[in-house]
Amino acid sequence: MSQAELSREVARRVFASEFNDATYTFKESDDERAPNYALLPTGDRANRVFAVGTLTETEDVGDDSEYWRGRVVDPTGTFFAYAGQYQPEAAAVLREAEAPEYVAVVGKPRTYEPDDGSVTVSLRPESISIVDETTRDRWVVETAERTLDRIEAFQEWEAERDDPEGGSTAPTNEYAQLAREEYDSPVENYRQAVVQALESLDELEATA
Repeated sequence: MSQAELSREVARRVFASEFNDATYTFKESDDERAPNYALLPTGDRANRVFAVGTLTETEDVGDDSEYWRGRVVDPTGTFFAYAGQYQPEAAAVLREAEAPEYVAVVGKPRTYEPDDGSVTVSLRPESISIVDETTRDRWVVETAERTLDRIEAFQEWEAERDDPEGGSTAPTNEYAQLAREEYDSPVENYRQAVVQALESLDELEATA
């Protein structure tokens, strides 16, 4: 295993609804090679993201060279993944895939600000692979668990921080603090996304 692989950060499991709200990015040092992080609204940072969903559409949106966009849908929303000449393996998968197919994507969050002042979030994939329904279902369950863990840690920090008797003993959670400052959506919203995702699996089982 190369040094780059050893130092590579863990890919966070995140549902699309939260990923698309993660519009704030930051670095933790002034080093130009320092990693970029997306701030998750549930109070964590993500340099890399692991997403699984249904690839519903692919399109070459490049002008001078191939630049593929993939639309990947999970039970809570849509990820957009973009791959070009610098991600040749991922681009090849998008070029050759026959939607709809289940895919697993590992990639880095990227933000883009169009002229209207909004911020859109997308994935620059390191890898895209075709997977089966079992893999997708397992990802939904594991992502639900990770999301709930982040929500509970955030709410525990928030409760102790706001406790007038907590004083200086209140715990520090710098990413929860930053999320509270940067985002308007209550963290409880993402619990609803978890419920929605898990209910979608129940509905699939009921119709199977």
